[in-house]
Amino acid sequence: MPSADPVAEVEAAMIAVRRRQTRRVFAAETGGDASQQVLDALEAAGPLGVNGVADALGVDQPRASKLVAAAVTAGLVRRDADQHDGRRTVLVLTDAGRDRLTEVHTHRRARFTGAMQTWSAAEQQTFADLLTRFVSAL
Repeated sequence: MPSADPVAEVEAAMIAVRRRQTRRVFAAETGGDASQQVLDALEAAGPLGVNGVADALGVDQPRASKLVAAAVTAGLVRRDADQHDGRRTVLVLTDAGRDRLTEVHTHRRARFTGAMQTWSAAEQQTFADLLTRFVSAL
């Protein structure tokens, strides 16, 4: 039976997704930590400075600096000179960072596959299309 308020249902579902994706269990399963946010931002946007990471993650510059420092210390990201402005540095994924992204993608996709295992191929495609459209509109 359709909901009287589908927007409220979407809101509740998005809250549930956020909580499940940020749980310590998820981080423990993937070996990930707060550095994963930096890796995801760099994968999506390419080399960025700390301010670019802050913008991509929707956090302030001091928080982004801490996340970047952790990713650099973990060997997942390195600082390179900006080719356009030698006074600035850009953050670049290392081989270890790319390997971590591959591991996390594999884990996430396995979780998503499990969640949709009883869905038909058409249902999976419809969900992918609608979710992509929804996220793009946010």
